[in-house]
Amino acid sequence: MRIIAGQYKGRRLKTLDGLQVRPTSDRLRETVFNILAPRIVEARVLDLCAGSGAMGIEALSRGAAFVTFIEQNRRAHQTISDNLKHCGIIDSVRVINRDALTALKYLGEHGAQFDLMYFDPPYDAEVYSPVLWLIAKSRLLAADGWLLVEHRRSSPLPESYGALSRFRELPQGETQLSFYRCNTEEGN
Repeated sequence: MRIIAGQYKGRRLKTLDGLQVRPTSDRLRETVFNILAPRIVEARVLDLCAGSGAMGIEALSRGAAFVTFIEQNRRAHQTISDNLKHCGIIDSVRVINRDALTALKYLGEHGAQFDLMYFDPPYDAEVYSPVLWLIAKSRLLAADGWLLVEHRRSSPLPESYGALSRFRELPQGETQLSFYRCNTEEGN
């Protein structure tokens, strides 16, 4: 796996073997960042269930101001730290080794807010609904922020979770991305 564009273009990243971590393909990352290009510079980004950290590092490479990585798997957490070190990234990052719900609650209690959130848990994990409801009820997603959720195409997600409304779907092979933003009528 490599960084596709920006300051760290071409850097190879470590990944974990096994079924617990499923890296987002280079092709899907390229598609995502082509869509996000106008929004990424100076963005506050959350890479949730970060795996190797490739999505967050790609965001930093393309000009994001700050990335928070959340990963509960200890080996994956170490891989993220190794990848950041390999790229020479020491500032503008925070790596949290906790499960998604615990980390999000902590961040919410401390006033964190993100312009872009990328949520990519293991496809069979039972965390999609609880995490999306927590994000919907919190102020973690900025008023004009976007939440991208990677999931199995054969397991569609609901159109809304409270204040979060899906505004776009992007299928790619067996994977699908669902794009959510805050519904202004319900507020965030």
